[in-house]
Amino acid sequence: MSKLAKFGVLFLLFGLLILIRWFEDELFYDPYLQFFKNDYLYIDNPRREVIKLSLFTTLRYMLNSIISLAILFVFFKDRGVLRFSALIYGIAFFILTGIYLYFVIHPKQEDYYMFFNVRRFLIQPVILILLLPAFYYHKLKG
Repeated sequence: MSKLAKFGVLFLLFGLLILIRWFEDELFYDPYLQFFKNDYLYIDNPRREVIKLSLFTTLRYMLNSIISLAILFVFFKDRGVLRFSALIYGIAFFILTGIYLYFVIHPKQEDYYMFFNVRRFLIQPVILILLLPAFYYHKLKG
């Protein structure tokens, strides 16, 4: 793949991540979007449908993960990086979803900040932001 094509594909993939974020209100059911935009440390937990919220959060995580894995593959052209990253995404999903569901089912005001950060890992491509420089550094050292 030429450099121009590689940059074009990366631009498209990052654009997809941006579009997911831009249209999050229209695409996903998430009452916590407005909740965390406000002064959430001093207001009550929003009404929510746990199963619907879980399904839409899972959908968003999967979309971000697939696009992120594609970015990592295009950037590094290494199936080992892709397999390891997929393993990281899978493990992170199960651990973070368990913690997330605990906070959704048992909301406490003193846990809102921790909940906010766990939720961020599920709905934003934060893992990509961590893996991309880590693999780049590993490639430089290797």
